[in-house]
Amino acid sequence: MRAAGVRRRDAAAQVGVHVRTAHDWDQGIRQIGHSRLRPDGRLIVYKTGVTIIQPPLAAVDAPLHPRFLNVAERETIADMHRAGHSLRAIGRALGRPASTVKREIDARAVDGVYRPHRAQRTWAESRSRPKTSKLAADGPLRRYVEDKLRERWSPEQISHAVVIEFPDDESMRVSPETIYQAIYVQARGGLRREIAVALRSGRTRRKPHRSPEQRTRRFVDEMVMISERPAEVEDRAVPGHWEGDLIVGPRSDSAIVTLVERSTRYVMLGHLPGGHTAEEVRDVLVPLIQTLPEHLRGSLTWDQGCEMASHKQLTVATG
Repeated sequence: MRAAGVRRRDAAAQVGVHVRTAHDWDQGIRQIGHSRLRPDGRLIVYKTGVTIIQPPLAAVDAPLHPRFLNVAERETIADMHRAGHSLRAIGRALGRPASTVKREIDARAVDGVYRPHRAQRTWAESRSRPKTSKLAADGPLRRYVEDKLRERWSPEQISHAVVIEFPDDESMRVSPETIYQAIYVQARGGLRREIAVALRSGRTRRKPHRSPEQRTRRFVDEMVMISERPAEVEDRAVPGHWEGDLIVGPRSDSAIVTLVERSTRYVMLGHLPGGHTAEEVRDVLVPLIQTLPEHLRGSLTWDQGCEMASHKQLTVATG
């Protein structure tokens, strides 16, 4: 009615609510018991005069990626858990692993009681952005990171070292990405710019990563993806399907090609004394596979290592 241009007082009278309630509705304020929840997430409790900061309703009700639990799923967890269903039964009902259900209940339950809407608000609050960087302000953590960077430690080493050196101090925790952000992104106000020189890469500017669509193809010959592998390979019932890999020696001077038959676990080895380029690997694999009878040359599964660049020639040569 308000959207159609009806005055607030007239609309309130027709609906049967007080004009003050209509005013609250116009402002996006919701009445919850003796409290009022504002759109910015402030919950004002009039009995005590306390204002509780909660995540905005938009954050609580925002559409989520399917990997995140939503309100409906949390309600299902609460109902089934209260009814005494097992974690596996709840997981089957949601189409999710039982471990997901267990982590949710363990993390969000209060005094052993899991409340779905409270859990949803708590989760939404934990996702709020932007957050102040841990390294934005001076303190023990920032000084520790600065000292280790000057000693030429990598961000990954620093991230693991703080857990070992300060096992009981939760404030001494930092991820490698937080360190990189503090170094490279001045807007975060983190570590001093000159510390970037201490990074092993020597870069003073971050190197952008291309999306998969923009990357140059790894091989000239299009790869045959594992999703195209015959279904009979999966159950290992039929022999003749192999998995290959490369064992590289010290300083990458030499290598050994390994072929393992998936059904019988039979192993074949090929020596690469001088190197492991694509051509050298091909020249060792071809005679090795040709020693097998044709009915044992079903398929060969390998990773995307550059030694497989000649995979098309290998297929033609071995059938």
